Amino acid sequence: MYVADSRGTPAPAVTPEPQAVAPGIRPGRRAALAPTVLALGTVSLITDVSSEMVTAVLPLYLVAGLGLTPLGFGLLDGLYNGVSALVRLTGGHLGDRFGRHKALAGIGYGLSALCKPLLLLAHTLPAIGAVLALDRTGKGLRTAPRDALISLSAAPEDRGRAFGVHRAMDTAGALIGPILAFLILRGAAEGYDAVFTVSACVAALGVLVLVLFVPGRRTAPTATGAPVSLRASLGLLGRRDLRRISLCALLLGLCTVSDAFVFLLLQHSTGIADRWFALLSLGTAAAFFLLALPLGRLADRIGRWRVFLGGHLALLAAYGILLVGGDQPALPYVVLLLHGAFYAATDGVLMATAAGAVPEQHRGGGLALVQTGQALARFAASLGFGAAWTFWGARPALAVAAVALAGAVAFCVRLWPQDGAEGGAAPEAGADPEASVADAAV
Repeated sequence: MYVADSRGTPAPAVTPEPQAVAPGIRPGRRAALAPTVLALGTVSLITDVSSEMVTAVLPLYLVAGLGLTPLGFGLLDGLYNGVSALVRLTGGHLGDRFGRHKALAGIGYGLSALCKPLLLLAHTLPAIGAVLALDRTGKGLRTAPRDALISLSAAPEDRGRAFGVHRAMDTAGALIGPILAFLILRGAAEGYDAVFTVSACVAALGVLVLVLFVPGRRTAPTATGAPVSLRASLGLLGRRDLRRISLCALLLGLCTVSDAFVFLLLQHSTGIADRWFALLSLGTAAAFFLLALPLGRLADRIGRWRVFLGGHLALLAAYGILLVGGDQPALPYVVLLLHGAFYAATDGVLMATAAGAVPEQHRGGGLALVQTGQALARFAASLGFGAAWTFWGARPALAVAAVALAGAVAFCVRLWPQDGAEGGAAPEAGADPEASVADAAV
């Protein structure tokens, strides 16, 4: 699965890849990004074309095609987002333990690719739920090892930019995927089956690019030479900065309405025709694509935590606009712009922040801790919002989510240190995370 790995003797410890500067480049200019970042960005771009083809049509397929209630859809959407949380720690820990982040990422990408053709055979709620759970298992396995590879390949001062470039390339795939789904739905007699078939072929291409072009590298062993233990990985929460980052990510995730519900709310507010629904995610992806790199660079300059909380304020503004509603033609564009800005300011920026609070040999497990808390919170949020919509209606449910998000942002502003800390300096590579368990409570 990793053709670039060394054979025989172990590979040297991972250090940031050389950021070579071409002749004639002024010394003050930033160096080029590491090849690993660009290769992983290409894999994510291709994979997201596949994933977003399915994601763009799935809400309409389930609600309009199969007749699911909002509560039933909330259960499936929560499953879609929550199952990955149960295996992210496994992927991150195994990548750290064996120093094989690429291998774990490859297994995850391959598992998700396998699920795309299975959607052709699933036509009931239990069957679709099982396929989605398997797909999210693959995503859970690959996410932390992939982000660990990015953070280990980039210089600490450039992590925001590295994650911004990766997320921009990833989101380029999210732009292409809904367009392909839209064109297929318009031109194919059996539109949904055609979307799932093309998605499977594209996903297989992404796995091939990973195998051939992403370098396989091993991380450094611990200072004692002992394998990385799960207990030590969980002990990372003893680090005050990582604990605060994880708590804030969890609280804010509990107040985040899932993408699918945002698009359904937008359609509910504006009366957008079903045939245009698949393009709503395209607006979010376009804003994400345009803003990911600029906001990543801004986070490196002014503080990653400020940009992260600013992204949640953009999401709060989107909720407010949806609550006010109206017939203004610009309303969908403004909501989708704010929704994309939210992701551009939070997704990669959160990982860049957390990487600075985790030692190198625990990088995958540390990032997985933050991702797991956030994913579990969003799973609970999907279930809660689906139930609230079913029993109270769309507008009251969104109002509760907006009030909760405003409170969570205010809490996180007070919780985070006012000295501009961004997760602390990177701990020493041999530091024992279990030694920090007795650190001061949040």
